[in-house]
Amino acid sequence: MSDIHIDGSPRSIERTRAVMRHLENLPGPLDAVIVTGDIADHGSIEEYEIARELLASRYPTVLCPGNHDARPAFRKVLLGQDGDGPVNQVLRLDGLTVALCDSSIPGRPEGVLEDETVAWLETVLAESPGTPAIVGMHHPAVALGIPYVDTIGLRAPERLEEVLRRHPQVMAVLAGHAHTPASTTFAGLPLIVAPGVISTALLPQEFASPDPRNFDLPPQIAVHVFEDGRLTTHMRPVI
Repeated sequence: MSDIHIDGSPRSIERTRAVMRHLENLPGPLDAVIVTGDIADHGSIEEYEIARELLASRYPTVLCPGNHDARPAFRKVLLGQDGDGPVNQVLRLDGLTVALCDSSIPGRPEGVLEDETVAWLETVLAESPGTPAIVGMHHPAVALGIPYVDTIGLRAPERLEEVLRRHPQVMAVLAGHAHTPASTTFAGLPLIVAPGVISTALLPQEFASPDPRNFDLPPQIAVHVFEDGRLTTHMRPVI
């Protein structure tokens, strides 16, 4: 899931709660829950405290910051850590590595992978060259056809591409930020963009107002199935 934008309002809380209730009540098990950024809307301690309660799950959960998040508060409340450096997280499952990179730039809407993050990702992938991996972050590395989003995407994506091409065990790249379910390619790999929980961003062909966000559509999630070396993704609305 992505872009829950907890702001203390009943709407953001209820939409996130509905998604988590859906996941917890599935009749079959999940291996993990992945959240690709914009956990809080303003990056406040109070927002993260609400998010921590909402995102509590019986399944392993891994998450990274987005452009609305604040690293110190994110770390303190969600991870029990101090510091303001990039928040990079790895989850090692049976037969799959999930590496989530911090693409946020404090105080800026666009994204970039700092030198520390690029080095971290290189190390994580080099440690398990024989294990398939999925790499994720908040900002998509390519344009998606939504100008509102494309102007604040990932800067210097070639730095990420260089790392991915050195590690052929990477099967796909995950992202959020766009508030729309989308699939494309990057560095010769599938790039899957998770839909937004708080809202859905529409294509220019789909809206007439200056604001591309639709707040009436239900929250959505992406369900990933990794099997036989192939990632298959199913998009699901949560009603």
